[in-house]
Amino acid sequence: MVRVLAVSDEVDDVLRVDPGAARGTELIVSCGDLPFEYLGHLMSELDAPLVFVPGNHDPDLTGYRLSRTGLILRAGLPATPPWPAGAVNADGRVVDVGGLRLAGLGGSRRYRDGPNQYTDRQLARRARALRGRARWRRLRDGRRVDVLLTHAAPRGLGDGDDPAHVGFRALPGLVARLRPQLLLHGHIHPYGAATPDRRLGDTVVRNVVGRHLLDITPHDHAA
Repeated sequence: MVRVLAVSDEVDDVLRVDPGAARGTELIVSCGDLPFEYLGHLMSELDAPLVFVPGNHDPDLTGYRLSRTGLILRAGLPATPPWPAGAVNADGRVVDVGGLRLAGLGGSRRYRDGPNQYTDRQLARRARALRGRARWRRLRDGRRVDVLLTHAAPRGLGDGDDPAHVGFRALPGLVARLRPQLLLHGHIHPYGAATPDRRLGDTVVRNVVGRHLLDITPHDHAA
């Protein structure tokens, strides 16, 4: 079982002052729109790795890649990414961190100019590519994705009514293919209202704006 601190969109003042409120955290996941300085502070204070996807208010993170020698490049040149050292950007990727397999799709519906925004058609293409990567990994070692990280919600499951906060149509289908235990998202601010978990088949869909502590048991191999 892995103790996970899930955060998104809103800086938690309690965590900033006293990270002990998340004592025992083994992995931090962020669903976007949080200052990288805050995320780096959590990594340092909790001594835990971080996996994140960008939100629509985050900077453009495209173009960064890891060379075979471990050097981070952008446009073929050495570069220092804006996220905290050692953090893992899971946007469009399948990664194994902290004992869990995570897949990620950042960004929101396109509603204005700016990075990390997609039309439904663009997100559907990204979802198909992610599904292929997850399938290849599972064929190689028998492991399914444990957690799907997104910034936006699936269409019709906790999304909003205004154009900026409507969820993506492709996400329910992606969940049906990947069958993760959890889909964690942000983007929809509850403003003090209750945010009940929802379900897509056996997958729990949870809005993690603010902070949430979860205990997640990894899928068995070949499950």
